[in-house]
Amino acid sequence: MKAWVLAFCLLGVLAKTPEEWKSRTIYQIVTDRFARGNGDYSPCENLKDYCGGTFKGIQKHLDYIQGMGFDAIWISPILPNTPGSYHGYAAVDFYGINPHFGTEQDFIDLVEACHKRDIWIMLDVVANHVGPVDNYSKINPFDRSEYYHPYCPIQNWNNETEVEWCWLFTLPDLSQEHPYVRRTLISWINWIVNKYNIDGLRVDTAMEVPKDFWVEFTKSSGVYAVGEVFNGDIHFVSKYQGPLSGVLNYPLYFTLKDLFAYDKDMYEARTFMESMKEFPDQKLLASFVDNHDNARFLNIQPNIKRFQNAIAWSLVTNNIPIVYYGDEQSFNGGNDPQNREVLWPYLNNTDSTMYKFISEVVSYRKRHQIWNYPWIERYADHHFYCYSMGKAMAAFSNTDEDITREVTYHPYKEGEVICDIFWKEDCITVTNGAVEVVLLKGETKLYEPKNP
Repeated sequence: MKAWVLAFCLLGVLAKTPEEWKSRTIYQIVTDRFARGNGDYSPCENLKDYCGGTFKGIQKHLDYIQGMGFDAIWISPILPNTPGSYHGYAAVDFYGINPHFGTEQDFIDLVEACHKRDIWIMLDVVANHVGPVDNYSKINPFDRSEYYHPYCPIQNWNNETEVEWCWLFTLPDLSQEHPYVRRTLISWINWIVNKYNIDGLRVDTAMEVPKDFWVEFTKSSGVYAVGEVFNGDIHFVSKYQGPLSGVLNYPLYFTLKDLFAYDKDMYEARTFMESMKEFPDQKLLASFVDNHDNARFLNIQPNIKRFQNAIAWSLVTNNIPIVYYGDEQSFNGGNDPQNREVLWPYLNNTDSTMYKFISEVVSYRKRHQIWNYPWIERYADHHFYCYSMGKAMAAFSNTDEDITREVTYHPYKEGEVICDIFWKEDCITVTNGAVEVVLLKGETKLYEPKNP
């Protein structure tokens, strides 16, 4: 390995700890789809190819992101990829920068601009596979066939050995058992974090690599690393926290979809939250409603109030929340690539219903520092659920009917006045030990003391 790479590996990582990440709220960006940065706002004719988003585009529109209260961004993988791989998950050079996104200096400038605003950078990284090529000599530095598992497509996702040893589609699967591959990847992640002053990592395809590798990888990175384990089984997913700092909370993703897209019984939330105790530290998991791998919520369920319930739950829970770009503009794209729409026609629209809604909820999360408090269920029935974290109490519904509930187990004192953040005049006085919660036609309410 080149001497300059080794030099970076010897540097101490001056990045943020997992504990510090608990207070952050993350905005996920598909770099190619956020902003072009050159003043061109024309549509993209082919969502299966590059559309023109760049590092400079992101930098020019940090006000749009910060206006919602986000203090971290998750960006696409930055490495050069095979032709047409705008998403970044088909790398060919682990030590370069994707020229479609800009220059190395452009990326350095973006990181510096974010840090000046106290916005942290979460970099998406892939250590499971490389881009599909006809000759491994095209991959730097993994240029030999011996660095890869022999071809076999993953067919049985319940077979852990097959998932770890076989290929995802046509993507050559790196052999982390090979000493050179293992050593190089572990050195590389330390190098890239130090070189570009990265604050955290989103780790792609985590379940397709043995857990013992992630232990070394995470330690070498020196930063918070949240892994993608695309599975709704809490028992299975929880095994990856430890090897990684945390995981994307896919079990919660599927539960929120059940509750608010499919209007299933809200008692499911009680069972779910009890099961979540299998995780060593739920506050290092990452909650989300939408992402680049799944059809958007509004494509499945167009009811905006159901969407608001799901978004509010994800933002005001005992996880590190992530909001997928475009949710603030009520994007409703279907499966990939329709869920990777271009955002630039909307970058001047900070008055949309969801932009203002998300801004309110993020502010509420920060104001109450909910990451410092335990998650406590307060009330549950078939169409209503209520929980609190500290003095922040959230109420949810998944019916179009008006409902009223007397919540007697709550965090407030007798005579205390609490108000909903969305309707400032909607205030309740705690009377005879009860809080009367009224939800109209499927709305959600977030309560706080009127006089904190």
